[in-house]
Amino acid sequence: MTRFRCHAVTVFCASSSVVDEKYFGAAREAGEKIAKRGWALVYGGGNIGLMGVLSRAAREHGGEVVGVIPRALLEAGFGDREVSELIVTEGLRDRKAIMDERGDAFLALPGGLGTLEEILEVLTLKQLGYHGKPVVVLDLDGYYGPLWVQIQRGIDQGFIKPEFLDLWYPARHLDEALRYIEEYEPHRYGSKWYK
Repeated sequence: MTRFRCHAVTVFCASSSVVDEKYFGAAREAGEKIAKRGWALVYGGGNIGLMGVLSRAAREHGGEVVGVIPRALLEAGFGDREVSELIVTEGLRDRKAIMDERGDAFLALPGGLGTLEEILEVLTLKQLGYHGKPVVVLDLDGYYGPLWVQIQRGIDQGFIKPEFLDLWYPARHLDEALRYIEEYEPHRYGSKWYK
């Protein structure tokens, strides 16, 4: 089996500018450390909230940054036009498809409904065998704990196979998350369907 190599990381994160400073610090650190590893950053193309901080930090440390943003958000003034490459889509669905395709790995920082939707979609795609990429969430101060509990509840009640708990990795800090990506070994999962 060929060893996994990461060239680009797709990062999902918040556009909110009113969250606690610790989340901005995590976004800043993620942008810096992704750039220093020589990985391209693929993200939602925003210039506000954690997205803006993430993008600026990666660029400040010499990183390549690919922003993918729907036209409506760009025209509303929320796009980061300073990125290495800005891809403008017609909507959210094609935005996610491009972000999924361009990244070799997925990292979710704490975020809102959009971030939750993005991380659940890549987990579903992995469960169905559409990709075998690493999926890691930064579980800063237990942010993703309730989602983990919900997935475990689905397992306990027969909606989700137990092996699918390993589709993602909740990391307590950023270095752990990035190490997981660096050391990732692809795994083949069985069918999602019970027979």
